[in-house]
Amino acid sequence: MSGEYTVKDIKVMEGLEAVRMRPGMYIGSTGARGLHHMLWEIVDNAVDEAANGYADCVSVTLNKDMSVTVEDNGRGIPVGIHEKLGVSGVEVVYTKLHAGGKFGESSYAFSGGLHGVGASVVNALSKSVKVEVFQNGRAYMQEFASERDSEGKMHSGRPKAPLQELGRTRKQGTRVTYLPDDTVFETLELNYETVSRRLRELAYLNRGVRFVLTDSRKHGGSQDVEYCYQGGIIDFVKGLNAEKTVLYDEPIVVKGTKDGIHVEIAMQHNDGYTENIFSYVNNIPTTEGGMHEVGFKSALTKVMNDYCRRSGILKDKDLSLAGEDFREGLTAVLSVKMTNIQFEGQTKTRLGNTEAKTAVESVAMDRLTHFLEDLKNASVANSMADKAVKANKVKEAARKAKNMAREKNKLENAPLVGKLSSCTGRNAAENEMFIVEGDSAGGSAKQGRDRRFQAILPLRGKPLNVEKKRLDQVLANEELRSIITAIGTGIGNDFNMANLKYDKVIILSDADQDGAHIRALLLTFFYRYMKELIIEGHVYIGLPPLYKIQKGDEIKYAYSDDELNRLTKGLKGYVLQRYKGLGEMNPEQLWETTMNPLNRTLIKVSLEDAANIERMVTVLMGNKVDPRKEYISAHADFNKTDTFEERIDKREKPNG
Repeated sequence: MSGEYTVKDIKVMEGLEAVRMRPGMYIGSTGARGLHHMLWEIVDNAVDEAANGYADCVSVTLNKDMSVTVEDNGRGIPVGIHEKLGVSGVEVVYTKLHAGGKFGESSYAFSGGLHGVGASVVNALSKSVKVEVFQNGRAYMQEFASERDSEGKMHSGRPKAPLQELGRTRKQGTRVTYLPDDTVFETLELNYETVSRRLRELAYLNRGVRFVLTDSRKHGGSQDVEYCYQGGIIDFVKGLNAEKTVLYDEPIVVKGTKDGIHVEIAMQHNDGYTENIFSYVNNIPTTEGGMHEVGFKSALTKVMNDYCRRSGILKDKDLSLAGEDFREGLTAVLSVKMTNIQFEGQTKTRLGNTEAKTAVESVAMDRLTHFLEDLKNASVANSMADKAVKANKVKEAARKAKNMAREKNKLENAPLVGKLSSCTGRNAAENEMFIVEGDSAGGSAKQGRDRRFQAILPLRGKPLNVEKKRLDQVLANEELRSIITAIGTGIGNDFNMANLKYDKVIILSDADQDGAHIRALLLTFFYRYMKELIIEGHVYIGLPPLYKIQKGDEIKYAYSDDELNRLTKGLKGYVLQRYKGLGEMNPEQLWETTMNPLNRTLIKVSLEDAANIERMVTVLMGNKVDPRKEYISAHADFNKTDTFEERIDKREKPNG
């Protein structure tokens, strides 16, 4: 790979049509998620410079006017004139779709921005963009704007003038400032915590690179945070396990290169029961896993079984342990850097390259074998093996208990007798199941539903907190057994999406503390044992209204105090009812406000930040009390009475 990056490296594939027409095709949505995706596109370009060794600092500034500035100290976008297009490299990158230096391998060995659409899409969906390049002692600048002509036709991302040379400078790199178009996006408010978490994640994945976030929007001041981790993903694993009891002090590190694919793994076991593998390719989270994870799991299983036999933990007559046994309580971060990435899956976050499996498996087997053969690591190796043996015994006990339950018809039928009210439709793609808090609300929901496609499963008590329990204890819980049986997919390693009986699984609980607790318990269960349901967008939270406003024959519902104030402003002589629970609604009200696909409000549960979710589940639902107290003290506002449902500006209204 050459370190030279010139305008000759920029290849053009097509123009910038259709971005304004269908922004969702390029950034996912025009809501908050799409707004953040715009930022990630520009940040990824800066990080690619760092990942390839040309930059060591990336900064993001959230400006008062809702614009965003991203700066790196890399090589700078090429400023020369493109031989075919006759304009500067900066103009090509920001006005031509599928144009960039990442289609070949001469400028970037590894890149998160694979398709050359990021910069141009950001330009197309912004009111204004300013690009500054600092290169070879000279400063350059070009501005772009989206404007309507005299006939009202929108022209997206047009250069206001050719690239200008500003003079001498000691700086090096690229600085981009863009203002998203408020006629495209539903909101221009970037979430500070979301941006901060992503920059922290990138800092872990790019050892020694400094990431700086400045927020200049609030009260004229600024909020600065800086992330830089010399330990890289080792520090990442330590952070993930910070609130857990680890089996050995330092994470195991695996590093190597095979056939041009760079592999880096950090792993550490804790005394918990769930595995957590966070994988990335070229800094992109692969939340659905993929071939690199398959290679790692295969290598770990083979190496550990070999160790157990060599050390006498497993006798000749013993069967080999399963991979899941060795991964119980495992926290691992897997980072792969390679060219020509192929993504698969519902959300395009599963790595499909088979060569990644081969590379990761080869590197992991070689390095882990050397680690286990080193006598100074004997205590670590033995603790890993002992953990796996115990996991296998518990798993066998759970399997026997499950078989006994099946024989007695308990698991398959008994928990649902008189509980689940099925729908008459047999098309799983159209059906939905409401998990409803309490028999009273369950009764109203059963009467108010559309029986053709809506099933109701009432809960008769709070579900088990699975974060503190083993698999056999989870299977022994009647409420969770009912949910498992009703959904039909199985759980854990037995999970099979093909057996899903309902396209939407909707949690419907009261708008109070108990309801919030039930939501948290159920979401923890789905996250730990049916994560694929969340990844593929099948888990929702239903939002019942907080208030009923009636004046004469006219009835309106408010889902928050702010919405109540808006609906009652200037209104006189109305009757207000505050709902304390779902059970207070009659079937017609429950249908109209919460279950009717044309009117209801649902929040789709997603895993946009899996590593942060893992931390939160551990802190809020785990065994350690002190971290939970610290989090509540730091984040809870006890002077507010807002419930989860009262923060509904982020809600989604799916059609059907």
